[in-house]
Amino acid sequence: MPKLAYDGGEINYEVTGEGHPLIFVSGLNGVARYWQSQVPVFAKHYKVVTYDQRGTGGSDRLQKTFSVDQMTAELVALMDGLKIERAHIVGLSTGGAIGQTLAITQPQRVARLVLSSTWTHCDPWFRRLFEARRAMYQQCGPELHAMFHPLFLYPPEYVNSHDDEITEEQKNAPTKSSSVDISVGRINGLLAFDRRAGLPTIKAPTLVLTCDNDYITPSYHAEYIARTIPGAQLVIPKGGGHSFSKANPAEFNRIVLDFLAAA
Repeated sequence: MPKLAYDGGEINYEVTGEGHPLIFVSGLNGVARYWQSQVPVFAKHYKVVTYDQRGTGGSDRLQKTFSVDQMTAELVALMDGLKIERAHIVGLSTGGAIGQTLAITQPQRVARLVLSSTWTHCDPWFRRLFEARRAMYQQCGPELHAMFHPLFLYPPEYVNSHDDEITEEQKNAPTKSSSVDISVGRINGLLAFDRRAGLPTIKAPTLVLTCDNDYITPSYHAEYIARTIPGAQLVIPKGGGHSFSKANPAEFNRIVLDFLAAA
């Protein structure tokens, strides 16, 4: 993957396909390869950009203090470096927080916005869950967190039918490749996120997508976001958990492609 110099470090990225730019923005694990079930499908219609956020994958490990605003600045730098003035943004979880921030602070950069399995602010459920995950890193290291990670992401039905695949995933879990201080720093950034006040100002056509059994970001977050962003569409499929885009990629791809095609 090519690299873009940024802030004394570098951002690992990949561009596939041709057409209107579409950028996939990953969740807490931050890596481009999360979207491997989407890239070949969407690249038939769009210029697809994926990237490793700083502190993850092939990008630099220089950043130690993280915030969603800082992660958004990385995305803007990537767009500038690739000479992308405006793009469709598809953000999952943390990527959805980045998408909200970009659409609020730099609305001219967002054509259409997809917010998948994301949240509004750190409510007691979110705080308790991520404080526990942070403590797991600090007290037990990334190996134990990697064991729990699929249980956070996927519903039981998916785990039961993809057990061997998940075992292979765990051997190269993105969260195992980052140091504890980076993982803790990224979690701290999520705990501080709150863009509720800006949601009514989002002008980009928006699709809010979550599943009815999302353990990490329960569907009430999506319902609030869809009520608050003017004209936003809300889709809540059954099953799929937090990582609906991996648990049921065909359905995820269909829903998102239909929304983007309306442009």
